[in-house]
Amino acid sequence: MSLLPILPARLPELRPRLSSAYVTACTDFLQRMVSTPSPPGQEAALARLVADEMNKLGFREVHIDDIGNVIGKIGQEEGPILLMDSHLDTSVVGDPTAWEFDPFGGVVQGDRLFGLGSVDAKGSLAGMLYGLGLLAKANHGFPGQILVIIVVQEEPAEGLALKAALDALDVRPDWAVIAKPTDMRLVRGHRGRMEIRISTFGRTAHSAMPEQGENALYAAARLVFGIELLGMGLMSDPVLGKGSIAITNFTTQSNVRNAIPDRCDLIIDRRLTLGETTSRVLAELEALIQREGVRANVRIARYQQNTYTGHKLSAEAYFPAWLLPEDHPLLLQATASIERHMGRKPEVGIWRFSSDGVYTMGIAGIPTIGFGPGKSQLSHAPNEHIHLSDLHRSIPLYADLARDLLYGLKKLKV
Repeated sequence: MSLLPILPARLPELRPRLSSAYVTACTDFLQRMVSTPSPPGQEAALARLVADEMNKLGFREVHIDDIGNVIGKIGQEEGPILLMDSHLDTSVVGDPTAWEFDPFGGVVQGDRLFGLGSVDAKGSLAGMLYGLGLLAKANHGFPGQILVIIVVQEEPAEGLALKAALDALDVRPDWAVIAKPTDMRLVRGHRGRMEIRISTFGRTAHSAMPEQGENALYAAARLVFGIELLGMGLMSDPVLGKGSIAITNFTTQSNVRNAIPDRCDLIIDRRLTLGETTSRVLAELEALIQREGVRANVRIARYQQNTYTGHKLSAEAYFPAWLLPEDHPLLLQATASIERHMGRKPEVGIWRFSSDGVYTMGIAGIPTIGFGPGKSQLSHAPNEHIHLSDLHRSIPLYADLARDLLYGLKKLKV
């Protein structure tokens, strides 16, 4: 598909030039965000900080919704809608001794800013908001609306808070851009995931007489080996790669140390490539249980958690894979926009982790891409950091990308 029908011959200049003071303000904003802890369920302070910054940057109708998401707009109500999405929450620190710097210090060393969430996704969030802030301050008309939604609890349950926000707003965006780390590449998809619970059952007895009981832990151990072998033969996709399976938690029901456990629970992280369905995944595990001859059941786990506002998020822990076609107008226009700005075509790839794209593209069918500064492999890792030069480069890129996509949408709808 040619780009010529999509892009206007000459795009209007709708943003002011980037000043050194503006760049410094963006760095300061990222430092303040990193210094504000925001694990899932505890994003209130960061939400207020972000909402205040969006008001200063000129977004309109900025508010925190009932779920706890931060929402703002640029442009007019009529016309196409471009969704710009990111998230407030981060992973947890883990072992603080593994960090060279305070995870909440926002310490700058040379070109690098260190801190939990500096890459995933507070760096991308800062670049996106300051990029869109350039458009807001320009105060020009747009052929549509940029809808910004910055969600809570993306780390444990991607897509749930975004779906709740869009349902409450009663809108369906035409295209979506997810601001998460891509190392300045474009991302067009990623594998999905399921969280699965397997429970094995036995019969309790005194551990001095184990022959009188049936050890649920031994039954689980047989499944553990089978699950490891199962992972070797999973489906593969030429772009997204192979599905994967990993046991991430293992508990027994025994409350004393001298009793045979009569139940054991395994939590499984199952990454899904294209073509893998919930029914297929569960059938594979059911077949393993039957083959091993153990008493057990398998089911999709359920995510259920209140947000910091008290809103209840609840859904099956299933998040589908998605992949935008290489010739889709959204990807073609995004490529042209970034190439125009950087002087070279950006690489196009996929994420190894998951994102709100599981809802936008995977469930709702909204064409979606990802873009952001920072190396994704540093996400959730000790000494997480972002290069400030990449953060600063992303500011005008986000501005031009949003502008170009809106104009492209307008032209496609004519």
